[in-house]
Amino acid sequence: MVKAVRMQQTGGPEVMEYVDVELGQPGAGEVLVRHKACGLNFIDVYFRTGLYPQPLPAGLGMEGAGIVEAVGPDVTYVRVGDRVAYAGRPCGAYAEARIMPADNLVRLPDSITFETAAAMMLQGLTVQYLFHRTFPLQGGETILFHAAAGGVGLIASQWARAIGVTMIGTVGSDEKAELAKAHGCTHVINYNKENFVQRVREITDGKGVPVVYDSIGKDTFINSLDCLAPLGMMVSFGNASGPVPAFNLSELASRGSLFITRPSLMSYTAKRDDLEQMAAQLFSMVESGKIKIDIHQRYTLSEVAQAHRDLEARKTTGSTILIP
Repeated sequence: MVKAVRMQQTGGPEVMEYVDVELGQPGAGEVLVRHKACGLNFIDVYFRTGLYPQPLPAGLGMEGAGIVEAVGPDVTYVRVGDRVAYAGRPCGAYAEARIMPADNLVRLPDSITFETAAAMMLQGLTVQYLFHRTFPLQGGETILFHAAAGGVGLIASQWARAIGVTMIGTVGSDEKAELAKAHGCTHVINYNKENFVQRVREITDGKGVPVVYDSIGKDTFINSLDCLAPLGMMVSFGNASGPVPAFNLSELASRGSLFITRPSLMSYTAKRDDLEQMAAQLFSMVESGKIKIDIHQRYTLSEVAQAHRDLEARKTTGSTILIP
């Protein structure tokens, strides 16, 4: 028996139950991973509330790091004793241990701790695909990135600096602005004090930016379109303020034939070769010191409800982990 978080229904943080679960043995293509740390991400809230549906009852959590304790038949990528990390479905990372598909795991370099890995896999792989595949940045661009002081945002700030990209970031407080600047964000806009569309136009001499990376959703979507240069791309990769409302495609045409995409990490890591290449680049950036993973909040696994409350109240910055 192990402790794990389960929910019988969707709803607020109170639907998460800290219970005993019997694991059994891994089947074909599966492994048993003993977690040393688990990641907390806003996508977990989407699954908890039902915005992203899944069969119930269900587990939560998409990111973890630990040690392989057992392997089932037909497992080739990892073996017992390997240090591993992962990010992606199926949900269930909020647990002391779990049985999961071996294909989701990558071996963790000895230089990266379990806590760092649990804090960086989902957010770091997200930045990798956003910057190198969704809208490939070459260096020299000026971009707009919302939520620059969040876990993804702080990694993005450092990654942008490392590849020679000027990043304009938005935040909700002066304290978060200082944090984003300290991590390499070139221009920071406190959207509670300034109009971010006007500031982006000022910073870019009226040209706008070629790409906006937006994880906020409803509250920022239309204004983000107004920050784009003609033929620019809107990358909507999250819904922290709620889903983007329906809009007419003519909104894209009237602003200069804009592009829009709604990517997800799972699509970009669906092929094993892609997952390994993405993880290798992320590990290299961290090992080189170009990116430092800041764990600003730690909770025990049993405190998961409070962790969700703090995340939704925007009280957190940087990365957050749960310790089993």
